[in-house]
Amino acid sequence: MTGHTSLEPNVAYAAQLRCIGCGVACEKAGRNFRCASCGDLLEIVYPGWEANRLDPAALKTLWRQRRTSGLPVDESGVWRFREMLPSFPDWQAIITLREGNTALYEMPRCARIAGLQQLYAKHQGMNPTGSFKDTGMTVAASVARREGFRWVACASTGNTSASMAAYAARGGMRSLVLIPEGKVSWGKLSQALEYGAVTCQLKTDFDGCMRVLNEVVQRMPVYLLNSVNPYRLEGQKTAAIELMEQLDWQPPDHVIVPGGNLGNSSALGKAFMEMKQLGFISRVPKLSIIQAAGANPLVRTMRENGGKQLIAVKAETAASAIRIGNPASWKKAVRVLQATGGTVEQVSEVEIALAKAEIGADGIGCEPASAVTLAGLKKLVKQGFVKPGECVVLILTGHLLKDPEFTLKFHRGEMFTGADSEKEADILRPQQRAPIVLDASVDAVIQTLRAADHRLET
Repeated sequence: MTGHTSLEPNVAYAAQLRCIGCGVACEKAGRNFRCASCGDLLEIVYPGWEANRLDPAALKTLWRQRRTSGLPVDESGVWRFREMLPSFPDWQAIITLREGNTALYEMPRCARIAGLQQLYAKHQGMNPTGSFKDTGMTVAASVARREGFRWVACASTGNTSASMAAYAARGGMRSLVLIPEGKVSWGKLSQALEYGAVTCQLKTDFDGCMRVLNEVVQRMPVYLLNSVNPYRLEGQKTAAIELMEQLDWQPPDHVIVPGGNLGNSSALGKAFMEMKQLGFISRVPKLSIIQAAGANPLVRTMRENGGKQLIAVKAETAASAIRIGNPASWKKAVRVLQATGGTVEQVSEVEIALAKAEIGADGIGCEPASAVTLAGLKKLVKQGFVKPGECVVLILTGHLLKDPEFTLKFHRGEMFTGADSEKEADILRPQQRAPIVLDASVDAVIQTLRAADHRLET
């Protein structure tokens, strides 16, 4: 950060770690961020909020005023809301890439397709490294450096590794990435390499990478930066605060989120419930989670046992960011679904590819995992869970260029060739726009232009 200092007092409240299972509070987390008593995940709470209630009106004004500040801590769309985050003795010690501040787009074409009057997309893929992970990484990486770690590490399907490597580099730390071999897009892998991470491709899936990493952090002085780290989720929750600010603090009826390791849905749900508790909003939106049919542990868990026991699966989907069969934050996600009245749904590979193209037709590109939101929304509208007159926000988690191979295969018509779903994929043809090879002729280009104009008019 720069040498500037803020004239504002540090009014953030002290954070406390608490087990989501047995409720035991602890001052310091273990290496794996699990409760020492029962082994469940930890969350961050703020006991000071009860005794010294935050003033919603004053903070809404302050947060808006900070948007005009030139201080890095205020330019960050995460740290701008620092009164609802763990406090730092020195705000100049944080690591920031000016994350957050992502756009909320109206989606008129997608609204018509889904049968809605009002549809928005909160595009977290517009963060510095191209995914929502940055909003959590700025907080967790800052904590890692504050606690004196030289090495940070993660298991990743791609986005986490890119984000962690960038923030580690920015903060003068070293990073270790474990990824499943052959199952991470080149766009994401190239980011981790560019930012200097020691990148290991393991001959296993994401869940296998996570098992190896848990052993590594127990045996080496390495700080774990996966979403089991509750500081990650505290940063990610600020997207919900920013969303409410963009909607003038009027909650939408529904927020639709992709489901992978389930940290993001947990974080956003936590924020909505905290804002309701503190009086920032009058009600919480229904938060629903969509998964790929080939990577659907939460869907199965909710449908088969009401969320009481995780049903892990062997995950397989082209939406690599959510190719996770044993999600760590499943209990937190179940709690959010139950508290907000949301639901779960699953979508096929063809449905994902179609929704991704439909989002692109609104001029808003995204990676495949983000597109499950629109694909799932269409089903929820048909089921009557989402009503045509309700306001809905899709959370798009990753940038279009995170997985260019997927997009190119789609438009060339190569994605489902030889697959069981090849016949089903016929519905994708009107959306496909393969490059047209022509002679270097003006007449050839004009003829192609006229043919395209005729096709689009009819």
